[in-house]
Amino acid sequence: MDIRILKDKYELGKEAGKEAAAIIRKTIADNGCANVILATGASQFEMLEQLVSEKDIDWSKVRIFHLDEYIGLPESHKASFRKYLKERFINKVGKLLEVYLINGDAANPQEECDKLGAIIKQYPIDIAFVGIGENGHLAFNDPPANFEIEDPYLVVDLDEVCRAQQMGEGWFASINDVPKQAISMSIKQMMKAKRIICAVPDKRKAQAVSDCLTLPVSNLHPSSILQNHPNCIFFLDSSSAALLDKR
Repeated sequence: MDIRILKDKYELGKEAGKEAAAIIRKTIADNGCANVILATGASQFEMLEQLVSEKDIDWSKVRIFHLDEYIGLPESHKASFRKYLKERFINKVGKLLEVYLINGDAANPQEECDKLGAIIKQYPIDIAFVGIGENGHLAFNDPPANFEIEDPYLVVDLDEVCRAQQMGEGWFASINDVPKQAISMSIKQMMKAKRIICAVPDKRKAQAVSDCLTLPVSNLHPSSILQNHPNCIFFLDSSSAALLDKR
């Protein structure tokens, strides 16, 4: 595993964003375009800020997918990941080759999964950005996660730890406001990416980081599956990495 520990979330975001930009530039130079999966949430703020500030990336040759979206939450809600990506990334980089956002408002969430699944199967993913949740989840694959399902996108139930995290980060006023279901990219689909950048700041993630990087791979610690990926870089800060030396 390639684990890089930075001083704080700002250095983490800067270094992760620079690494991501270099990979995207090289992929475009080699292949003519790049297929990218974006993550959202508070853990990605600094990384995305650095990425959009990078020069000499031809974003018109970049195709974007993203990891997850709440079911039944309008895009106008501050917790909407579509809103997040438009405000923090899409509207800042200008013209993209294509953008495939998950419509959590779809009348039939399973049909939305099937539609997006058929699209992403056409495009091998060059780089995926992911984070680790407080419960160790990868995207919204809460424990015990399904490591075997082949479908690229799933309708998933959100556990109480996950929902409490979303409230704690300030996206919702109360736990009762947090949706109980979401559409999530599957574990197998994320693991198909040629490269993965996992950016995880914050002390509140320290236990999950330790469990997922030092314990055996288990669906009880979903992000532990990243130990099996041949090209995954973990960007941690001193707080999220605080428990690693204690095992």
